Amino acid sequence: MDNHLTYQAPSDSAALSINQTPPNPSATWKDFITLTKPGILRSNLIAAFAGFWVASQWDIHIGKMILTLLGTMLVMASACVYNNYYDRELDMKMERTRKRTLPAGRIKPAVVLWYAFILGVLGLADLFIFSGVMAGIFGVIGMFVYGVVYTMWLKRTSTWSTSVGAISGAMPPVIGYVAVTGTVDMGAVLLFAMLFLWQPPHFWALAIRRVEEYRVAGFPLLPVVKGVKRTKIQCIPYLVLLVPVPVLMYAYGYVGIYFMIISLLLSLIWLYYGLKGFTAKDDEAWAKKTFFFSINYLTLSLIAMILNTTH
Repeated sequence: MDNHLTYQAPSDSAALSINQTPPNPSATWKDFITLTKPGILRSNLIAAFAGFWVASQWDIHIGKMILTLLGTMLVMASACVYNNYYDRELDMKMERTRKRTLPAGRIKPAVVLWYAFILGVLGLADLFIFSGVMAGIFGVIGMFVYGVVYTMWLKRTSTWSTSVGAISGAMPPVIGYVAVTGTVDMGAVLLFAMLFLWQPPHFWALAIRRVEEYRVAGFPLLPVVKGVKRTKIQCIPYLVLLVPVPVLMYAYGYVGIYFMIISLLLSLIWLYYGLKGFTAKDDEAWAKKTFFFSINYLTLSLIAMILNTTH
């Protein structure tokens, strides 16, 4: 039953101390790369590239684009490394995360913290110097929301963590866009809206699949606290609001009709999947299918956006 679910955070005595896991000298350069969460970096770099491309309208300044992508990557990597640092004890409790570099003890926490700091400084310096003040400001916002508001506060205390954390995930295309324009206009707003609205239903599908793991680890995610049915309901407003975004991008002249048709169809299919969830007999199977569709939705939409950007 989805009703009357309660959430109880694990006691301090249940938490494992990081000092109980001695550093393992077998750490390699791959561990440092893994700490940056390469999968997240790849998807967000595509989004940053799309934002830069749309703003440039095929008139690309290659050097500035490379430096903007580099700065964005370093900023995102810093936030992800810090997230790994701060979540190291909770990660020990989840099957899919307990073998990560920090929970496994392959690198000392202090080293990881310095690693996050250095990546952040280099990334922000790159953005402010080579991509403009606006790009640097949005880089700071992304790092602050993800590292402080999401990781240190809401992720441990509120079901709003996913929605608020989506702000940081929507920064890469905005950074790419304002690096070209130097200002926030409707293009930046629509790019932000697309990535922001995409994230909660995408992540909640994963959370439904892993709900018991998140419950044991002590993360008060929406399906843990409010139940699966409430999570499905909460996905719908995001999916509904996502539908007009490609139409508006076409109406304002940022992209061509092919992007509008492709992304609009994908948005409607995703909304259909979301509504179909209310009659699904197997929540885990439905969530898995929805999760993988959400990945394809973003990938195909961004590719179509890049190829069909107006000249």
